Amino acid sequence: MLEKLEAIYKRYKEIEEEMNNPLIMADMKKYIRLSKDYKELQRVVKAYKDYKNVMENIVSTRELLKTEKDEEFREMAKLELSELTSRKDVLEEEIRLMLIPADPQDDKNAIVEIRAGTGGDEASIFAGDLYRMYAKYCETKNWKIELVDVTEGTAGGFKEIIVEVKGDGVYGLMKYESGVHRVQRVPKTETQGRVHTSAATVVVLPEADEFDVVIHVNDIRKDLFCSSGPGGQSVNTTYSAVRLTHIPTGVVAQCQDQKSQIKNYEKALSVLRTRIYEMEYKKYLDEISSRRKTMVSTGDRSAKIRTYNWPQGRVTDHRINLTMYNLQSFIDGSIQELIDQLQLAENAERLKEGISQY
Repeated sequence: MLEKLEAIYKRYKEIEEEMNNPLIMADMKKYIRLSKDYKELQRVVKAYKDYKNVMENIVSTRELLKTEKDEEFREMAKLELSELTSRKDVLEEEIRLMLIPADPQDDKNAIVEIRAGTGGDEASIFAGDLYRMYAKYCETKNWKIELVDVTEGTAGGFKEIIVEVKGDGVYGLMKYESGVHRVQRVPKTETQGRVHTSAATVVVLPEADEFDVVIHVNDIRKDLFCSSGPGGQSVNTTYSAVRLTHIPTGVVAQCQDQKSQIKNYEKALSVLRTRIYEMEYKKYLDEISSRRKTMVSTGDRSAKIRTYNWPQGRVTDHRINLTMYNLQSFIDGSIQELIDQLQLAENAERLKEGISQY
């Protein structure tokens, strides 16, 4: 393990030197990539220094035990050796997890798309419940949510809602939510008290930045239309809503923030860039999801990942066969415990694969 860590430390120092090179600093795209790599390696380098120090202390303590005659000193040395050995085991486990290559997209912001599926009005109401669940979860993480586009349901909720989530490590946590969410409950629209099954689809995409995807202005067709829904005098009177079409791929994105055409254009462009980026990123997701049950490819919109059963008060995640009987607090945004379990399951699978980046 020390050899592997020494190689990482060597690369860390090389990046440090490169970042101080004026030629590299002039190449913004390369400098940003190096800065990201440098930041990711800092945690491993710190663990490496701690581990190296512990190993050196173990060696020196064992040497002391070979030569020391005083029983009191020997007992102290044995106690210290025991503590050092325990610390070594803990550090090795932590380092093993650190050496699992992270998804390169985990630190990105995310575009979250929630759409009503089968179930008519009840599916729209459930889509609204999911949106509120994520909004409350994002609030606990101090993440910022910005509305991109919305189509309201006829009986409440949303037929479709698209939001941008900004913060630290958003995609790394929210990515586990991609897939079909199924709800079993008595709908508000049901008069005879029968339990219905409805569904909504959640798609979480890593937000692409301008360095990930280059879009030429000449390849975009921009259409303007009136915003719909609440929003004041500008709604349905000014052409502030924006729809962008990427001509080479046919990808479409729109935004109706109901305030500024410029702001709508910027958000629509961000979604357009992300959807184009998804085409390439989907290949990566398809490849890993074929090996791991915890990840569902964003391209597999029909994969059922979770059931919310109201009569039994339970939430079941089908990827790891985990059932929790805390439905109300879960739908109120307390989803971190399940995300933690999904991360643990995925890390265990990655460890089995023996993946190593270095």
